[in-house]
This record gives sequence, structure tokens and C-alpha cells, in this order.
Amino acid sequence: MCGIVGYIGHRDAYPVLIKGLKRLEYRGYDSAGVVLFDGNDLKLSKTKGKVSDLEIRAAEENTKFGKIGMGHTRWATHGVPNDINSHPHYSNSGNIVIIHNGIIENYEPIKKELIKRGYVFKSDTDTEVLVNLIEDVKNKEKVGLGKAVQIALNQVVGAYAIAVFDKNKPNEIVVARLGSPLAIGIGEDEFFIASDATPFIEYTSNAIYLEDEEMAIVRLHKPMKVRKIKDDSLVDPYIQELQMNLEQIEKGGYDHFMLKEIYEQPNVIKDTYRGRLLANKGIIQMAGVEDNLEKFLNADRIIIIACGTSWHAGLVAEYVIEEFARIPVEVEYASEFRYRNPIINKNDVVIAISQSGETADTLAAIKLAKENGAFVFGVCNVVGSSISRETHAGAYTHAGPEIGVASTKAFTTQITVLTMLALRLAKANGKMANSDYQRYLFELELIPQKVTEALKSNDVAKEIAAIYKDAPNCLYLGRGYNFPVALEGALKLKEISYIHAEGYPAAEMKHGPIALIDESMPVVVIAPNKGHYDKVVSNIQEIKSRSGKIIAVVTKGDTQVRGLADHVIEIPETSEALTPLLTTIPLQLLSYHIAVMRECNVDQPRNLAKSVTVE
Repeated sequence: MCGIVGYIGHRDAYPVLIKGLKRLEYRGYDSAGVVLFDGNDLKLSKTKGKVSDLEIRAAEENTKFGKIGMGHTRWATHGVPNDINSHPHYSNSGNIVIIHNGIIENYEPIKKELIKRGYVFKSDTDTEVLVNLIEDVKNKEKVGLGKAVQIALNQVVGAYAIAVFDKNKPNEIVVARLGSPLAIGIGEDEFFIASDATPFIEYTSNAIYLEDEEMAIVRLHKPMKVRKIKDDSLVDPYIQELQMNLEQIEKGGYDHFMLKEIYEQPNVIKDTYRGRLLANKGIIQMAGVEDNLEKFLNADRIIIIACGTSWHAGLVAEYVIEEFARIPVEVEYASEFRYRNPIINKNDVVIAISQSGETADTLAAIKLAKENGAFVFGVCNVVGSSISRETHAGAYTHAGPEIGVASTKAFTTQITVLTMLALRLAKANGKMANSDYQRYLFELELIPQKVTEALKSNDVAKEIAAIYKDAPNCLYLGRGYNFPVALEGALKLKEISYIHAEGYPAAEMKHGPIALIDESMPVVVIAPNKGHYDKVVSNIQEIKSRSGKIIAVVTKGDTQVRGLADHVIEIPETSEALTPLLTTIPLQLLSYHIAVMRECNVDQPRNLAKSVTVE
């Protein structure tokens, strides 16, 4: 949610800002704005709508000139999406301007106090309160902008990534973060500021990621200073070399990022196990696991915390870890975990899963787990992200940048990492026969080519999508390892097509959802020929007897379900525990094509954000 871009240097800032905002559109937003300093004054343009709308507004208002500027895409929290509530926001004097990602929880009492002092507010936002607080501190304390920002931030409660500019100090931008990500790109006599590195990857490969409660003064022709917000102590920042490239964040000929990312799955699954899985040697090696193997093996239980699609990957992991390693696993919504006063012990291992590594609820749950003495292991996709820094150890998925808001390749790479973890623990504690262990290693190594084969179902999925694109509801059913896939399939359809969909364990159908089934209800049944196949067939017969329309995902060569279903989509044969890596593929394709046919914004679904950085 919310995107921040800033530039200070020798280039014209406007093209850098606009291109950067477009790169951040994946985060989800409802309005956009830019501010530039032309050497004499600030020029501001902002509007409800898309970055393309902002370009029109900026052209009309001649807001295109200057070597210093800041841009923002807003996802509404305080105040409805409109032009006035859009960022950037001026202070009352018009001298100071701010962009802000996050939420100031105690903005209301601060606002009341500022009103008493004569401040006037034009918007409904907490951000306008913050910029006026900074100005008030600056004037009262007779300090520079950097010190004023520091003092103000010590008075607020909440989460933020901010960039602040004062036209009376025209060679610097002050930035700070707490809970929301912020990266600083370091070029030759220029600096870039952004929510992540995608806006500046073509200009520099060197970046600093601010840690929580850190701020920096980015200045031309002077060394950048990073300080702790609380005590003003200097920080020696770590300059990181970026690994992504421009090609990774472009569509590469696909109509949408989501489709590109669906088709990237064979390669990114291989990238995720590359160097970690050596099937011919019978080895799985992940440094974060090996260095802490005893903690896993001596754990009383494993608690998995995540949100959304990552939570579904955690549910798959629950089945896999308990089956393979025989260690008790609980899967929790991170958003609920910290609020129910959970029992956490020092012998617990907590696995936190997040694509972005910035999910606010998951970060809060991690901090709670650490406070109670648990060992915390992170699984995330973004190198240098907050979760990778907050956890004791972890493993990166190597999915590469995921731009589409609806997660696809993150899901399968998370499952890949967690399956390798389960196999490594099973090998270490002797809970799996060596022959089974070796078989799973070879099976996992074959998954990328089997995903490639599963992607050949695209045309079939498109044909089915054309039939059911106008269905008002849809039911997804799965058993065992594929119950979480049913949940994930339903979530994908909801996210991008806005069709109401629910995922259920197939056996639960008789406990309520069966009342919904009639001739207008499409039911997607995940029915590979492993595990509970006969029971799933019985469920299909129950649906058929009530005239429900059956879309079945089956193993190649299946005849029994084919004889009952209205439509079938085939996947290759694999071990039961690995079927989620294949059964999810046609469900992703089905959701994608339905959304396209309904003329929905596939990559940027309404109301959704890629990285949820506020609770």
C-alpha cells in the first residue's frame, strides 16, 4: 500500500518520479501526486485516480520542472480518496511538504492541539497533521528540518515511511521509517528514495534500506547521515548491491504481470531449490535451517504465522511437516495472533511467511514471539526486507519481483521452501524412511517440468472461464493437502474477478454449503488420484445429484471423475504431498481468464494492496 518516490540530483526529477510511481502501481492505490522544486518555489499536482490521470493533471498545471521532487501513490486510510486527501501535503506556511506511507494513530489529539495554536487543515488525513507538527516543532524549537522531523516523530504513535522537503533548505530531503519500508538509491551525485528498489533499479544498483526507527538526511554534495530517531545516535548504514534487473519488473510480452508470473513458476521453483536440493546426493541444505537444526528438532511445536496467500502456504506446510517430520504444527493468522494473548514458550519455533517481508501484522506477531522467547524463522521473497532482519534466521524464496497484487509464484515458491524444510527435518529426526526421503527429493526436482506441463491447461481454463465468467458465486472443494489449495483458488477468484467464492474441505460440504448448490452454482473440485480420491468422487456425485456444475482438477488419464464432471483440467502425476504445487496452476489460470473476460484490472484489483504495511 502507498508508494513513495523521491529524487534529488542532476536529472530532471519529473520523469524519474512518474516512471517510479508506475513501477509502484502494483502496491495498490487510489490517488497520486507529485511535487517539484524548480529552484524558486514548489509546484504541486495531485489527483484521485491513476498515475495516468496525474500525468494529465501535471501537464495542465505545468508541474514538470526541477531537479528535486517527490511523488506518491495513496491507499486511503484517513479520509476518502479525493484530490484534497491525496499526497503530497503542505504545511500551513507552504514551506514544508511531505509524503507518507503508514498511519499516525494519535493524530487526533495532535490535530486538536495544533488547531488551538491556529493551524488550519484542508484534508482529513493524518499526514497533514504530521507535516504541521513538524513545522510547529521547527518554529518553536528554532531547529533545522532534520531535527524537527526527529522531535516530531518521537511524539507520534503509529507506522510511517516519510519524505519531507523544506523549500528554505533546497538541497536536502529528510526521510524516516517505522514499520513501512523505505530504500535509498545511491548514484553519482544523486539520490533516489522509494518504497522499494523498483523505481530506481535502472539508475543504480546500490541501495540502503533504512531500519525501523531510523532517519536519514539525503543531501547533495555532502555525505548522507543516518541516525536513530529515539536517541539521535549515528548509524553506519549498510550499502546493499541490488540483485534484481530491469527485465524482471517489465511484462516481457505478456498482457499482464499476473500472467507473466504464473508462467514464471517453473523457473522460480527451480531457482528456489537451486543449490539447496541435490537429489542425486540425497542432500537438502539451507543455511538458516542447518545453523538452527537443533532448535527445530527440539521444538515442542511449530507455529506458522502469515496472512492471505502466505497463510494458505502455511496450511500446506502444516500437512507436510506433520506428515514427514511428525512435529506438531499450528497455523495462525498473523492478524489475530497477537490479539488473542497466545501461549508462546521458549521451546516453540515460529515460522513467519510473507511475500514482501513487510506485512505489518506478521511483523507485529514476530516481535511478540521473540519477546516470549520463541525462535523465529522467516520465509520471504524480498532480500533486506523487515521480516528478514527481524527474524533469527530464515530462507528466501527466489521468486523474483512479484508485481501482480494477487500472489501466484510466491505461493508455489513458499510451498517449495517449506517442503524442503519438512524433508530436512524428517531426515534429521529419522521419521521418514530413507527410500521415501530419496523418492521425494527426485519428485521435487521434477516439479518445474510438471508445472510446465500443467500450464498447458491454459486453453482449457480459458474455455471454462468463458462459460462461468458471469457466475455470481463459486465453491471450491479439496481434501487433505489440497484443502488449502481450494482456499487459495477461491481467494484468487475473489481478488481479481470480484466473484464471491468460498473454499471448503470437501467433507464439510454436507455441513452447510451443500444448501447453495443448484444448476447455477459452479463447483471446482480438486481431485488428484492420490489420498482421499474415492471420498472426493463421492462428493462429486453428491454435487451432480443436485445439478451443480462441476469443474474438476484431475490427474492425467483419470476416467472416473471425467465421467461425472462437466469440465476437467488435467495435471501430471506426482506424490500426494507435492500435488498442491500442480493443482494450484489451473486455478490461477481460471481466475485470470475470468477476470480478463469481466474487464477487471487484473494486476491492480480494487481496494487491494500488494504490501499491507499498516494493520
